[in-house]
Parts: sequence; C-alpha cells; structure tokens
Amino acid sequence: MELVSASPDTAGVRRWARALLPDLREDDLLDVLLVITELASNVFDHARFPARLKLRSTDEPCVVSVIAEDASPVPPQLRPSQPDSVRGRGLVMVNRLAERWGVVQRKVGKGVWAVIPCAVAP
Repeated sequence: MELVSASPDTAGVRRWARALLPDLREDDLLDVLLVITELASNVFDHARFPARLKLRSTDEPCVVSVIAEDASPVPPQLRPSQPDSVRGRGLVMVNRLAERWGVVQRKVGKGVWAVIPCAVAP
C-alpha cells in the first residue's frame, strides 16, 4: 500500500491510512495515524521530492510498518523538545509510540521507518 503526494495534505494521508486499516482497535489506529502524520509532515517540511509513503500491516502478530521515503540524504534527528516550542516533537512522539524506528540511507535519499504493534478489533 503506497501513497505518493507532492502536497502537504496530512488529513488526506490520515484518511488514506484509516481506509487501509479498518480492523485495528481505535487506540492502535490513533497511534498509527499519529506516527504516519509525523513522518509525512517531516517529509513535507524538511525533505526533497519525490517522496513516497508506504504502509504495511500483518495480522499474526498484528504489526503496522510505515516508511516515508524522500530524496533528501539528511537524516532526521531525535532531539529533546523544548517546553516553549510549538514544533519539534514529531520524532519524540514516533520514538514513544513505535516499537522501533530508524533511518535507511538509499542511493538517492533516505527512508524513515517505524514499526507499531497493534491488535485487531474484535
């Protein structure tokens, strides 16, 4: 499942992801949507295009994987947020919500990935 966009439509990204993950419990879905929004926002704010957002999910065990690929070779940096800052908390949230995350350097650009554990709704 893949989304390619050149405009900062994070609401559209969330709708796309929500439609692809209808069986997740609401709490897990909200975590996944927040991670996706943060990774997509980082691409729109700091990276170069072309960019691509990929989403994969498995049922056994329930895991959602997200990767945001872009043409910038500059890796994101996890920094402590400042209490008076209105920005700069995206990777802090990804770090807290994802089971693990990281950066893969590509021939052109990079991929920032996150793995989020989940549960299927009953």
